[in-house]
Amino acid sequence: MSVRTLNFGCRLNAYETEAMRGLAETAGHDARTIIVNTCAVTAEAEAQARQAIRRAAREAPQARIIVTGCAAQIAPEAWAALPGVARVLGNAAKLRPESWAPDAPAGPVPDIMQAEAPPPLPVTEFAGRARALVQVQQGCDHRCTFCVIPYGRGPSRSVPLGVVVEQVRALVAQGYREVVLTGVDIASYGPDLPGQPRLGQMVRRLLALVPDLPRLRLSSLDPAGMDDDLWRLLAEEPRLMPHLHLSLQHGADLMLKRMKRRHSRAEALALAARARALRPEIALGADLIAGFPTEEEAHFRQMLALVAEAGLSFLHVFPFSARPGTPAARMPQLPVALRRERAARLRQAGAEARQALFASRLGRVESVLLEQGGRGHTEQFAPVRVQGHAPAPGSLRPMRVLAADDRGLIAEAA
Repeated sequence: MSVRTLNFGCRLNAYETEAMRGLAETAGHDARTIIVNTCAVTAEAEAQARQAIRRAAREAPQARIIVTGCAAQIAPEAWAALPGVARVLGNAAKLRPESWAPDAPAGPVPDIMQAEAPPPLPVTEFAGRARALVQVQQGCDHRCTFCVIPYGRGPSRSVPLGVVVEQVRALVAQGYREVVLTGVDIASYGPDLPGQPRLGQMVRRLLALVPDLPRLRLSSLDPAGMDDDLWRLLAEEPRLMPHLHLSLQHGADLMLKRMKRRHSRAEALALAARARALRPEIALGADLIAGFPTEEEAHFRQMLALVAEAGLSFLHVFPFSARPGTPAARMPQLPVALRRERAARLRQAGAEARQALFASRLGRVESVLLEQGGRGHTEQFAPVRVQGHAPAPGSLRPMRVLAADDRGLIAEAA
């Protein structure tokens, strides 16, 4: 039996979890090993990981639990003290083959700001997934006042284009029809590489060098990092999916300033308008934080309005979670109940916007990447349930949209 994994957090974590599974199994680990890849974005994400570890320790008392990820990197002693934890592995070590040797010394978790970057590893199989993830970047050089991730991931480091191309080619050869480029801050790609290529240049060259890749998707983007090459690709390259997920975080200028974000409300709206002008069928999503310290009702209403004004169909909403050691944790805090109430209102606005997008696709023929259980996603990342016979998972098929509900589109083969 294979190594068991418990993954929390972002797509980069999902990619790294698959890489660690491969390293552990190659080193001789089996189903008695449980890898827990933690997330530090919110207190809730940390609590879910702790609960999962305690549950695993109860249900499998003989298991060897290895904890890694951003939360474990930031506070290794706290995670090592949990029941059943045999080892805490820092982010700088978790992708190194020698770290998974059965006799590897535990040792202290090194400071991620000083440690050498972990090498990107090829992952050619993502269990149960129709789309593949490829890491192109790691870490972050920005210091948003609410964010603890730089302390878990370290400074921004880019994966050379040749390494990215090699992995994408291998995934296409394995039958994957869609690849998602992932990282902590992929819009910061390139300054540490020879020639200092931007993200758009890397994507353009990748698509040229892997002509057999049908669909390329980008993970979350910092609005301040959109470069000219990326804009041109969005307008001219049909293989780059018409779907952008933006790290907006708020819709009021004062809150953006206190978050130490690099864009304004007007710039966010201009970006959305430009994207829609270049690619009218594009779908936009965003990360948004409700209840940031000092947020007043007027500020929150500006964020609510931004959802409609920018045409944001896919929201990832966080009630503000104070992270120890961050500047925002020292600001005047809003009551937790108010944060949750505003997050619920924001999610409702997102649900209505998402439903409007679904309704706009009725009667259309969509290109759908099929997944397990007769489900799939369109180019805009709208979820699809297939009526009648479903083609094989991993295939791309034209589907006619018959209906829509709050869970997505219902379609049949066109």
